[in-house]
Amino acid sequence: MDHTQAPVLDALAAFRAGGYVPFTPPGHKQGRGTDPDTARVLGADVFGSDVLAISGLDDRRSTHRILDRARELMADAVGASTMD
Repeated sequence: MDHTQAPVLDALAAFRAGGYVPFTPPGHKQGRGTDPDTARVLGADVFGSDVLAISGLDDRRSTHRILDRARELMADAVGASTMD
């Protein structure tokens, strides 16, 4: 198994590079509406990674299997049969 892969990070990088505007539950809006003091302390960029796995990193049916592939890699790395 190729442990140089990082499915979640790759999907997150693609999402951020794509300039998508999320249509997801409140609270996952990449910092839109964040309190100015919070943004000042944490930095505005940290909120760009607040993305749901479905309708963000993958589609709602998880057809790209991003989380499944990440779990498989982790299970293999630690010698587990599953990471559920």
